[in-house]
Amino acid sequence: MAPQHTIAQPVRLKGTGIHTGAAVELQFQPAPEGTGIVFVRTDLSGRPRIPAMVACIQDTAPLHRRTTIGQDQVSVQTIEHLMAALWGLGIDNLVIELNGPEVPGMDGSAVAFVDTLQRAGLAAQSAPRRVLDIREPVYVEHNGAAITALPYDGFRISYTLSYDHPLLHSQFVTFNATNRFAEEIAPARTFCMEQEAEALRRQGLGRGATYENTLVWGPKGVIQNRLRFEDECARHKVLDLLGDLYLLGAPLRGHILAVKSGHGLNMGFVRALAKRFALPSTTPAGSTTPVMDVEAIQKILPHRYPFLLVDRLIELGGQRAVGIKNVTVNEAFFQGHFPNRPVMPGVLLVEAMAQVAGIIALRAPDQQGRYAYLMGVDKAKFRRPVVPGDQLVITAEVLRCRASFGQVRGTVTVEDKMVAEAEITFAFVDG
Repeated sequence: MAPQHTIAQPVRLKGTGIHTGAAVELQFQPAPEGTGIVFVRTDLSGRPRIPAMVACIQDTAPLHRRTTIGQDQVSVQTIEHLMAALWGLGIDNLVIELNGPEVPGMDGSAVAFVDTLQRAGLAAQSAPRRVLDIREPVYVEHNGAAITALPYDGFRISYTLSYDHPLLHSQFVTFNATNRFAEEIAPARTFCMEQEAEALRRQGLGRGATYENTLVWGPKGVIQNRLRFEDECARHKVLDLLGDLYLLGAPLRGHILAVKSGHGLNMGFVRALAKRFALPSTTPAGSTTPVMDVEAIQKILPHRYPFLLVDRLIELGGQRAVGIKNVTVNEAFFQGHFPNRPVMPGVLLVEAMAQVAGIIALRAPDQQGRYAYLMGVDKAKFRRPVVPGDQLVITAEVLRCRASFGQVRGTVTVEDKMVAEAEITFAFVDG
């Protein structure tokens, strides 16, 4: 088996975050075998560490334009190009110190990261490198986009791009193995449509983006720049996907086929693979460091005893949140439902899903201080009773969210078994 690798010596790199516009310095440090890839926020008290792993993925709405990891309310944004460089160079163990919230965008590709890390040199380590072997198909899809993993003797990645644009209808690229990553994939730069760039600006993103580090497509082609490859956009999608896949913590053996996928679907695919390989895909339910504790939840939700049904959040992004509710025999509703056979009412499971969704919606700047009133419940199913001693893992994913209403899909599980699910619609009203 191939050995693990780190870098031979420390090396530095400076740049500006594409989305935050923050000036950031990175310092890459060699790490012992088995460390994995770890980011360290040196600008914050205690120098918090964030491992690059599936359990630390955070959602990046709006528009899912970047990959973000975090824990304990500390995050690092836009890690995908750097992670792709580490994947392409075969670096398994590395500590990345940075003094800001976002990995710098450099020229919009992975070239600067590859060059810097090659300058540091690679050092082989004694422990063998783990490879995740695709033995049966894994498939995810959403709104016409899809990613599939198939068994394959080696590694191959194929991508089909298609945009509603007069000059960017479709592109297809495929790469076998990774021996020409630095030449064929790393130079491909990030891109967006001209109207997307305007939407990003309105959302407070893209503050460090320029026509030099982002290929902006207008009606007549790329604005104030030139393509490095005729199919550069499809190549960049491969770059992004490789970086996202490396959050699994090990390279894959298999054939990855992606159609019109972006970071949002990539994260769903990575989570599906993590489940297949029995990797930790969420923060453990017993974690003592929640993303949001009950005091923080009460600053957002108006609910109080006995109707607050979320004890803490263990994951929180722009479009998805995961909460925990510990059900005890002391719950007020067990007094009458039912005295001799306590069962949590199904309507309260729906309410718990709605409350987790409400935290996502009501923490938005334009919704703070408002209430979320229940308007409708669709496709509700209850799989098994909830009884004292159960710990509910409540997941809410936003399907639609407007200024006046929202729609979410919620699920409740106990010990990884589905308890309840529903689609919930609610209206926002002033407090």
